[in-house]
Amino acid sequence: MKYTNLPNTNIKVSKICLGTMTFGQQNTEKEAHEQLNYAVEQGVNFIDTAEMYSVPAKEETQGSTERYIGTWLKNEKRENLIVASKVAGPNESFKYIREDLGFSKQAIEDALTKSLNRLQTDYIDLYQLHWPERKTNFFGTRNYKHNVDEKWEDNFKEVIETLDGFVKAGKIRHYGVSNETSWGVMRHLSESNNNNLTRCKTIQNAYSLLNRLFEINLAEVAMRENVGLLAYSPLAFGVLSGKYLNGNLPEKSRIKLFKQYNRYSNVQCDFLTSKYAELAENLNISLTQLALAFVNQREFVTANIIGATTMEQLKENISSIHVELSTEILNKIDEIQELQPNPGP
Repeated sequence: MKYTNLPNTNIKVSKICLGTMTFGQQNTEKEAHEQLNYAVEQGVNFIDTAEMYSVPAKEETQGSTERYIGTWLKNEKRENLIVASKVAGPNESFKYIREDLGFSKQAIEDALTKSLNRLQTDYIDLYQLHWPERKTNFFGTRNYKHNVDEKWEDNFKEVIETLDGFVKAGKIRHYGVSNETSWGVMRHLSESNNNNLTRCKTIQNAYSLLNRLFEINLAEVAMRENVGLLAYSPLAFGVLSGKYLNGNLPEKSRIKLFKQYNRYSNVQCDFLTSKYAELAENLNISLTQLALAFVNQREFVTANIIGATTMEQLKENISSIHVELSTEILNKIDEIQELQPNPGP
């Protein structure tokens, strides 16, 4: 395994982070524990979850992922593991989680207390705001469209003060953001700097060979401000495994089970995926390994969040850490991307 530091901390994290959102629907508790045990054996010490998981989000399985991790975590050496979770932002569909789904102090305290209980731990190493309160472009929305009737008022300082209080209380060690824009990250950083408050350490956004939008603006923020990307969907909902090429739709695959996950299901993504598959074949590696190795090597990436439903997938995903792409191959990837830039926002 390869390791790096959570930005601006002395916390060592594995470059491969185990994503767990399948725990509770696609994976049973036993399977979840098997995945966790294998990942740790391979040197993974970084685990990512959220209060709204498993996915797709629904009332009867909300919190199941954290509960599965909790029943495993209670028997592990907690100090050897870095656990990240998230508090849900506003969404009318998720009122079953909490009536107040904003980032008020009361809402965050409620979410954090319940996550700690489900995880059976006294603290969360990295606590993330799952998506912004304000109306902006995230979750597959490519372009920003301003809403003049938006009721949201700038409350960055108040939110960070709440998180700062939980850091001082020892309930969280650090905080990060997710599905955030360049403007949002810079507002977080400026409020922290101006008010001597805990600082945003990470950005968890989608990033893959089919979605390199992070590079347009956020990569510069990440590098100049030392805020690390936690890349989610590095295989673009499994599309970059190649299993959906030529119209295939395998049984029990995520897109077969949950048709709403169509963010990377379009002609442009299929075209680009086929080109990357040809490159991988020429290199005598799998498309999965090519896609994950690319993300692993990006200089602004702190960790690559991989997820799997089978042990075979998990083993292949983790093994990508041993694949090194040359400058020549990376240049070839850039050439392919130019044929159809960022088809999956």
